[in-house]
Amino acid sequence: MEAFLKEFGDYYGYPDAPKNIQQIRDTEFKRLDKGVVYLDHAGSTLYSELQMDNIFKDFTSNVYGNPHSQSDISSGTSDLIADARHQLISWFYMFQSICIANWSQVLEYFNASPEDYSCIFTSGATAALKLVGETFPWTQDSKFLYTMENHNSVLGIREYALGKGASACAVDIEEAANQPGQLASSGPSIKVKHRAVQMRNTSKLQKEESKGDAYNLFAFPSECNFTGLRFNLDLVKLIKENTETTLQGSPFGKSKQWMVLIDAAKGCATLPPDLTEYPADFVVMSFYKLFGYPTGLGALLVRNDVAKLLKKTYFSGGTVAASIADIDFVKRRERVEECFEDGSASFLSIAAIRHGFKLLKSLTPSAIWMHTTSLSIYVKKKLQALRHGNGGGVCVLYGSENLKLSSHKSGPTVTFNLKRPDGSWFGYLEVEKLASLSGIQLRTGCFCNPGACAKYLDLSHSDLLSNVEAGHICWDDNDVINGKPTGAVRVSFGYMSTFEEAKKFIDFIISSFVSPPKNIGNGIAVSGRFPQLPSIELESKESNPSYYLKSVTIYPIKSCAGFSVNRWPLCRTGLLHDREWMIQGLTGEILTQKKVPEMSLISTFIDLEEGLLSVESARCKDKLHIRIKSDSYNPRNDEFDSHANILENHNEETRINCWFTNAIGRQCKLLRYSSSTSKHCLNRNKSPGLCRDLESNINFANEAQFLLISEESVADLNRKLEAKDEDYNRAHEKLDPYRFRPNLVITGGEPYTEDNWRTLKIGDNHFTSLGGCNRCQMINISNEGGQVKKSNEPLTTLASYRRVKGKILFGSLLRYEIDEKTKSWIRVGEEVNPDTE
Repeated sequence: MEAFLKEFGDYYGYPDAPKNIQQIRDTEFKRLDKGVVYLDHAGSTLYSELQMDNIFKDFTSNVYGNPHSQSDISSGTSDLIADARHQLISWFYMFQSICIANWSQVLEYFNASPEDYSCIFTSGATAALKLVGETFPWTQDSKFLYTMENHNSVLGIREYALGKGASACAVDIEEAANQPGQLASSGPSIKVKHRAVQMRNTSKLQKEESKGDAYNLFAFPSECNFTGLRFNLDLVKLIKENTETTLQGSPFGKSKQWMVLIDAAKGCATLPPDLTEYPADFVVMSFYKLFGYPTGLGALLVRNDVAKLLKKTYFSGGTVAASIADIDFVKRRERVEECFEDGSASFLSIAAIRHGFKLLKSLTPSAIWMHTTSLSIYVKKKLQALRHGNGGGVCVLYGSENLKLSSHKSGPTVTFNLKRPDGSWFGYLEVEKLASLSGIQLRTGCFCNPGACAKYLDLSHSDLLSNVEAGHICWDDNDVINGKPTGAVRVSFGYMSTFEEAKKFIDFIISSFVSPPKNIGNGIAVSGRFPQLPSIELESKESNPSYYLKSVTIYPIKSCAGFSVNRWPLCRTGLLHDREWMIQGLTGEILTQKKVPEMSLISTFIDLEEGLLSVESARCKDKLHIRIKSDSYNPRNDEFDSHANILENHNEETRINCWFTNAIGRQCKLLRYSSSTSKHCLNRNKSPGLCRDLESNINFANEAQFLLISEESVADLNRKLEAKDEDYNRAHEKLDPYRFRPNLVITGGEPYTEDNWRTLKIGDNHFTSLGGCNRCQMINISNEGGQVKKSNEPLTTLASYRRVKGKILFGSLLRYEIDEKTKSWIRVGEEVNPDTE
């Protein structure tokens, strides 16, 4: 802390504000005292508890009504909305002069006169951008230029442009510093380099007659939400007033009548653009980015002279002065905001923003910028300096060339990827998963900014298209494909962030991803396909230990409790009826304990002789019995199809679904999977690490037919938990193997020897090991005395010594090698004979 304050003490902590950072945290963000480190302020910043208290007092002391009326309450609400518009437009003036004019909120935020600008409230920045795209006066001669570093919501405007026959083009901005002898006042040299021009087949469009120069649109963000890099706002004047020089070398240099759009959603929280100095035609923003609440409210600031050129088709209540129902007649309202705000304004949300602005005024945007940027620069410097024990770099930063706070080149965002000692990449999902276990909330992926992502990760069009062909889409689990990351890790700071949070994040990175000088790894040395314990530990163990099957457990319904038996029949999909049913939400999602922990309280049992599945829950008075209509090996398929369709008997279906709805407290339905041949390849990419290139017949199990757990491995985990966290042990019972939802529990031998098994024989039945089971947060959910509890354990401890290539492995996945000629059973007490060759 001392070294940090020595470098940033004049900037950090709001020394000149009514409250310093510690007082702000102690009085307005008490909910963060629970150990949560929130580092996704670029996604959404946090609301203040004082802010919410003031909103609640406001709403419970005043009456607000629909502004489309002449009553006193409605008129008062209209006045409040008008005041909010004006304050936002002029707010940027505050950053420049730190003096507040008696203007209203939204206009005030941007230092713009109501004579020049209007504020149109929308449902967010995305809706504001959509409004620009829909109403812009596109023609077949129009041009739409946009920087590579733009959010998808800006790229979506391209669809409107291309649909009208206009051309579109992504550009890169090159900014050179002043050369020797060049006057500093002349500013940096800015060049715009264009990429491929995009056009669509316009043969179906009616050819328009040229009526002078078409209108063109140039769009860029004030701050890139991927890297945090800030764009030079001189672009506004250069594009509008010096187009030919700025676009020199491009096919657009001769085009006139350019309008400029600034996406300020990310940047306006700390450095709002001054619209008096940089008179952009359109500026979009969202309020939750500024002060956390309200969500679902944004604004489009538009120049009044430009608004007259926009072409709006639809009209609604509030946007017309008069209309006649049975003839083609409508007279629209003349004021800009009245023309473009369809329906009733979100007047309660608008009423709430003044309390957010009050908070920001008490700190000032300049102080917020200095505070947050000091934290991001500190983190960047620390990450940049990290080295593995072999001297290799740990972190690759994106867009962080200038680490001086005075440069104003970057916002409070740090984007990076991490490398292993051998130079390969840690997947960003591994970072996110472990960060979550440490109580750190950050963001991973491309952050809806595909251009910046491809640019900084050096992903070619070929890379991007092959990734899509491999199944990669936004928010999936494919974080590294063909040796290249498909996204990055982002941490970002807000006005209430602290040095302690930044330091905790750095400590987390060091403890989780920096390899020490001795190449010990994470407690697992990877040899061939499977993780193994270090060979030095195995040399002293028994050469021929004995293993026995301790228990057999069937889980008929995915994510519900199972039941144990002494013997059970095997079939093509593993244990007969294992995970043959699942519970589905009304929107089609599969429900599991991760989403609905109460599912662990639903107990199950199957009576094979009676052909009944019985289900119980403390929430339901009666036990549920479901006739499964099957013999020991071949469930009838006439009632169910291979796509997990619901029961055909609709009365029975209603009875069953009502029972499960009551049991878990949400609308749902029970689905059954047929045992007909339906093969699943466990690893389409056939990665060599876990050898899952074999096909298996499975029901609703995630990865394989069987999960095997060793009692000795669980005992070793318990010893580590006892040594690590006394508080955890006082609050929780000792783990038993069933916490991990195994089908087979074995006893004998040493911990983790199952990691090395390739095949095994239990009794007369043969199995193939498919590698370790990648554990998730579900093992942190426990059922203790009928109460569902959540914690960070045991996954956090497992992550400290059972990590292999981004996976936290515990237990072994098996496939049954079925013998079609015999009907096989598996029995408790049978000997387990592994083969490690």
